[in-house]
Formats: sequence, structure tokens, C-alpha cells
Amino acid sequence: MKIFSAAQIREADAFTIAHEPISSTHLMERAAGQCAAWLEDHYSPSHPVYIFCGKGNNGGDGLVIARLMLGHGYDVHTCILQHSSKASPDHEHQLRTLQQLHPAGIYTIGDVSDFPELPPNAIIIDAIFGTGMSRPVDGWVAGIIHLINDQRHKHPIIAIDMPSGLMADESSVHNPVVQAHTTLSFEFYKLAFLLPENAPYGGDVHILPIGLHPDYITQTPARYHLSDREMMRTIYRPRDPFAHKGTYGHALLIAGSYGKMGAAVLSARACLRAGVGLLTCHVPQCGTQIMQISEPAAMCITDEDAHYSTHFHKGISSAGYKAIGIGPGIDKQPGTAKSLEMLMDAWQRPMVIDADALNLLSVYPYLLYKVPKGSLLTPHPKEFERLFGKTANDIARLELLSKKAVELQLYILLKGRYTAIACPDGAVYFNHTGNPGMATGGSGDVLTGILTGLLAQEYTPKAAMLLGVWLHGYAGDLAAAQLSQEAMTASDIISSLGNAFREGI
Repeated sequence: MKIFSAAQIREADAFTIAHEPISSTHLMERAAGQCAAWLEDHYSPSHPVYIFCGKGNNGGDGLVIARLMLGHGYDVHTCILQHSSKASPDHEHQLRTLQQLHPAGIYTIGDVSDFPELPPNAIIIDAIFGTGMSRPVDGWVAGIIHLINDQRHKHPIIAIDMPSGLMADESSVHNPVVQAHTTLSFEFYKLAFLLPENAPYGGDVHILPIGLHPDYITQTPARYHLSDREMMRTIYRPRDPFAHKGTYGHALLIAGSYGKMGAAVLSARACLRAGVGLLTCHVPQCGTQIMQISEPAAMCITDEDAHYSTHFHKGISSAGYKAIGIGPGIDKQPGTAKSLEMLMDAWQRPMVIDADALNLLSVYPYLLYKVPKGSLLTPHPKEFERLFGKTANDIARLELLSKKAVELQLYILLKGRYTAIACPDGAVYFNHTGNPGMATGGSGDVLTGILTGLLAQEYTPKAAMLLGVWLHGYAGDLAAAQLSQEAMTASDIISSLGNAFREGI
């Protein structure tokens, strides 16, 4: 699914109006009708409805919702904010229609003192600004937003299209923004919904179809995308009935150190569950017995070092591996850093780099420029910060993520609720599978194993990254459904991978 900017969404509206053809008023009716239907499905007429409308088209949506809900027996109070001397033409049209139907239920708000007293079971609908924001809200209108937010623990707040004050494509840090419990948005996710800094605002986001013209959607390029099952089905390759283990590649995992062999075991198990044909694990001497007992399907190479792997670069070029994954639990010893440098000098194919290998890149920044093109880097936010520096907000961090992916010609993901995957061509994909139960030790090691397994099966780096992150999150969702988010562990993600392949694609 494409994620369009606010400007592109306005263009999509205009294109639909011109090519369907449909009037802007009828398109507004269509959008508001979807919202009214959702509201009526979730709240009975016993709930008084207070709709706060701005004077643009988002306010026009609110006026249509008011009219439709009045027609179905709801007690509707329409509060129009006088923040501008002018209203949009569609807003004016809808206001005239509503005035003819129910003039007594329309109120004007010109100051915070005009804020209504709400009965106990009222619901609040925010239709003040939507995507029409070009600057932070200030003055008495900011005061109205604060008063709405003060009601959050007493009344449901439902935002139409976007919570008012939230910028679609820019950072809203420190801005007054409506803190909605639910957002009813149209046709596409907005970039703002996917950023951690906006978690207090959107609540549960529901994307409602309003029939925007498909030609605009298919023909218009987008920088940002949301991964979905349809995309995964185009990536996934079913198994060949005549295949053998050599068909699905030989992967090398360089993982583990004294006290951290659990990371290596988790990564190895995940790599095997991801379908790799053969797996070799390079571990220090202290880890060989652990690995061979814990995962007998994996072969082992034992390092010359007792506690850390410091010689894993030896013999790499002639070993016949299809993919290498490195990082889980390897520690940050100088000898490990030197071997990593020699590995990257000898191995020119894409590899998976995670955890302590990323931390070594941040300690020795010159190594970042030796990483083979097309490699997959998988930092969590702190690892990303150590690698590339701090940013003022999530928009700036997203820009830095994309910039580094293009500059270094790497696939770099940034872990989070909506993990962002930046590609060397400048595109960014957000993944929406997964849940907070995956915020547990070892979850990242599992992802490293999955990605390495898919890369060894000769999925392209982009396909391996998109499919691997999707499967990792989907397996986490299945594990949480069975065990709860609180009780699940990284091992449960691995156990759910088989069902993720069957049900998630």
C-alpha cells in the first residue's frame, strides 16, 4: 500500500473529481458517510454527539456526519470554530444544508470560554483541521484542543481523517494536537500514523475506503509504502517439488560468545525454520558443545579463541556459502573487529549485520564503508543512534535512515512498532505485523536468523528484508494470540514461524 503525502492526497481527490467524474460535494458525502456508518456501528443513539468543526473541508466532513447521524436519531451538537473569516465552498454548502435541517443544534465557538459542557455519556468528534495543517495551532484554538484533551478520560474522542494539529508529513513535536482514541482516515495511511513520537495522538487508526480513482493510485509514485499480505504473496516463492537441500542454500551464522550463546542458538533455530538448506555456525570454543546439543541440525566451526570469535574470516571465500549473518552475541573485542574487517574484505556479497556487529561498526566507523553493497543492517533505535547520530525528531530520523541507505547502498531497517525499511533507491517500507510482546530479549536474534536463511535461499536482499520482517512480526502475532504478549518469548516466535508461512502469506 502506498503512503501518499498530504499534497498527493489532495491531488488524488482532485483527480477523482475530474475523472470519475464526481463533484467535490459528493466525494465529501462519500467520505463522511463512511465515518457516520462506523460511528453508528460503535455508538448507539443514547450517546449525545459533539462534533467540533473547522471551516475547511475537514469541518465540512463533520457537518455531513452531523446531518447523517441526526437522520438516524442521534442527539447531535455541531460546534463550529470561528478560526477564520472564510470557509471552504464545500463547508459553506454543507452548513447551509444542516441549518435548514437542524439550526438549533449548531453553535459557534470563538474562544475557550465557548467550550460546551458535555454530558457524561457524550462522544467527541474532532473535525477541525484534518490534513489541512500547514503550521502549528496557536491562540485560542490551541486552547480548544487542550480542552478536548482534558476530556480524554471521560469521553471517547474520534478524529476524522487526522487528529487536529497533527502534521501529516512533518514533525508535530511540542505542537498542540488532539489526543484521539480513534482516528477514521480515508483510503491511505498517513506517514504521521507510523511514527513513534505520534503514539499519543491517533489511537486506533481505521482506514475507510472512499473510492478514490485507481488510476491515480497506480500511476503516482510514492516514496513511502506499507507492507501488506498482497505484497508478500508477490515475493514469496513456493518450494520446488524436485528440490534438495542444496537448492535452498548454505548459510553461515557468526554468533555467540562466553555468556551469550543463547543469542547464537536462537538465531540458528530461526535460520533453519526460515527454510535454509544447510546451516553452519561459527562459534568460540566455549560454545561448540552448547550449539551442537541445542541445535543438532546446524554444523559447527569452532574458533581458535576460547571465549570470542576472532578468526571467522578464514576460508570464507572458498566455503561455498550463499549468505552470511553476523552479530548476535559476538561481543565487541578488538580481535572480533579485526576479523570483521577481514571478512568484509573477502566477502563481497550482501550479508546480514546485527547486534554487536553493528556496535563494532559504530566503534570503528570506517568499517561501515567496507560493508558489501546490498547488505541488510538491522539496528534498533539506540544502535541506529550510535551508528548515525541523534536527530531532533522522528521525521528527521526517517530522513537520516533513508539518506544513509542511499549513500551506502544498503538496506537498513529501524526496529519499532512499524519497523521502517530503507532501500538504496530511496524507497521506505513500513511493516505493520508484530506487537509489544516481541519487545523481549532474543527477538532481534531471531530476525537475524530469518533474514540470513532467506538470503541464503537467494531471495534478493530487498525481498529477504521485506518478507523476513513480515514473517517475524506475523509469527510474533501468532505467539501472542496463543500465549499473551506478556508471556511470549523469542523462542515462541520461532515456534510460530511455520504457521506464519502458512497463514501470513
